[in-house]
Amino acid sequence: MKVIALVGKSGTGKSHKAHIVARHYGAELIIDDGLLIHGNRVVAGFSAKREETMIGAIRRAIFQDPDHAGEVKKKLAEINAGKVLIIGTSEKMIRAICRALELPAPEAVVRIEDVSTPEEIEKARLIRKYEGKHVIPVPTLEIKKYFSGYLLDPLKIFYRRGKQEIVTEKSVVRPTYSYLGRYTIADTVVSQIALHAALSVKGVGPGGRAIIENYGTGVAIVLELSVEYGVPLIPLLEKVQSEVAKQVEHMTALNVLRVDVTARRLYFKKENSI
Repeated sequence: MKVIALVGKSGTGKSHKAHIVARHYGAELIIDDGLLIHGNRVVAGFSAKREETMIGAIRRAIFQDPDHAGEVKKKLAEINAGKVLIIGTSEKMIRAICRALELPAPEAVVRIEDVSTPEEIEKARLIRKYEGKHVIPVPTLEIKKYFSGYLLDPLKIFYRRGKQEIVTEKSVVRPTYSYLGRYTIADTVVSQIALHAALSVKGVGPGGRAIIENYGTGVAIVLELSVEYGVPLIPLLEKVQSEVAKQVEHMTALNVLRVDVTARRLYFKKENSI
């Protein structure tokens, strides 16, 4: 397996340019901040952006954890691609990653200045400095399960290669070690959002309760509701599931794994007397 390196200082837009460089050199795989990416999918690894400290993030990015390195090495051997693009802040970092993953030294080193204009680099630096945002070269739908509760935004990139127009999607994430500070969303807040969303669906009666179950990749929501007598139950409960998942993900950035809804009792709507 041959190695291509993309090198640039932190916050200069390397991940933003990753797919363009990978395609140019024919690299099927990308190694970026602890993740192994194949096409538009994360296939192994643990993102350094999920670490709680900068030191932890650095150690994660250069695969100092044996289990982490072992998982990625196994997947590299399984895929057996011809080329891999490794992203790093320096050639020293690239060499450290190659040693940890038992890969050869890079056959080519691309610097961010070779693929980005000074204006693009400066814009990337300002976004990192003032907004604390990082790019991951994977679509948001794919990365959500790895970053439940993080602020994620999809980012579409359009560019041409000859006559072919290519569209790639990346994700923008704010890591927990951002200097902008931490945020925490209590389960009680999530349950209130879920219950309010459920009660907003026509046909759902008053009362009810929502229970939140936390998992590493997201949350499961359990709802017990009263439903209006005479309303078809299956379409109603499906609409509740959809609305609750949409509102919770929109307001909290949590990845909703499932919404379990139980019609616990019937609600008899009072008719207005004439």
